[in-house]
Amino acid sequence: MIKDITSRLKLSQFRLIAAIAEHGQLSPAAAALSMTQPAASRMLTQIERLVGASLFDRHAKGMSPTEVGRLLARHAETLLTELREAIVEVEEFKLGKGGRVRVGAVTGAAVGYVVPAIQKLKATSPNADVHIDVAPSDTLIRDLMAGHFDFVLGRVPPPFDARDFLIAPGRSETVDLVVRRDHPLASVNALSIIELSDYEWILQSVGSPLRVVVEEAFLAAGGALPRNIINTTSLLAMIALLVTSDAIAPLSREVSELLGGNRGGLGLAVLPIREPLVVDAYHLLSLKSRPLSPLAERLKELILQELAREQVASLPQK
Repeated sequence: MIKDITSRLKLSQFRLIAAIAEHGQLSPAAAALSMTQPAASRMLTQIERLVGASLFDRHAKGMSPTEVGRLLARHAETLLTELREAIVEVEEFKLGKGGRVRVGAVTGAAVGYVVPAIQKLKATSPNADVHIDVAPSDTLIRDLMAGHFDFVLGRVPPPFDARDFLIAPGRSETVDLVVRRDHPLASVNALSIIELSDYEWILQSVGSPLRVVVEEAFLAAGGALPRNIINTTSLLAMIALLVTSDAIAPLSREVSELLGGNRGGLGLAVLPIREPLVVDAYHLLSLKSRPLSPLAERLKELILQELAREQVASLPQK
C-alpha cells in the first residue's frame, strides 16, 4: 500500500513531509522550502487526501507525525538523501572527480607511472572508483577492445590494427637481470650475457617482450639460449623463486627498483650486464570509437604528466 502511495507522490510533497517531520511546525517547514504557510497547508491537505489518512496530529506546541506520517517521513528522508547523493555524484562525475575508471598496463608502466598517477588522483578525488590490472599487451588490447578498460599502457600486437587507437607516446623499458643478493655472480663487476646461458632462468611466456629481448641478446652475442627455464607470468612466483635459488630473472627497471635491487629490500641484486637490454616502447592506448569519461581523462592526463616528468628527469644536465 505504501509503495503504491509513494509512487504517486511528487518530490515537492515528499520534501514537505520531511520538513514538517523535522521542524515539528508548519510555518518553519514552509519557510525552509520557500513556501507560504497557506500554500504548505494546501499541499499537506492534498497529500493526506491522496494517502487517505492524517499524517500529522495538530496540537498547541506544533505537529507530530502519526504512524502513517512516520512511515512516509522515513521514505521521504531516504528519497531526499539518495537524491542529494546522486546530485553530488553527477557533479563529481562531470568534474572528473567521481565515477569509475579502469586501466590496464604492462608491469613496468604500472609500477613507474600508473600507480603514482592514481595516488595523485585519489588525493583529490577519494570517491573515485579506480581499477588497475597488470597483464601482457595482447591481453590488455583484447580487453580494451572488449570494453573492460578505458585505456591501457601497452603495445599493439598482431593482428590488432594500430589505426583503431588513439596513441600517446609512452616509454621504452630498460630490463635488469635480477638475482638473489648472495648469488655467485652478484659480486662480479661486469658480465656478458653469454656467460649466463648455463644458469637457471625464470622467464615470462614465449613471445613476451622481456623474454624476447633476453633471447635476442643471447643470439646477438653468439651464445646459446638458456635451456634450464621456469616459465611464469606471476611476479610473486618469480620473486619466491629468485630468493630461494640461483635463478636469473629479467625485470623492468621500475619493478627491480621497487623490489629494492642492490639497495636491500627483498635481498635481491641486479647483475652488471655489459649489453643494454631495452624493450620497444609501450604507448598509452585508447579506442577512437569510445570517448573517455571525465574521470578517465583526468587519470590519463596525470599518467602523461608522470611520463613527461620522467622524460625530463632523464635528459642530460647542462
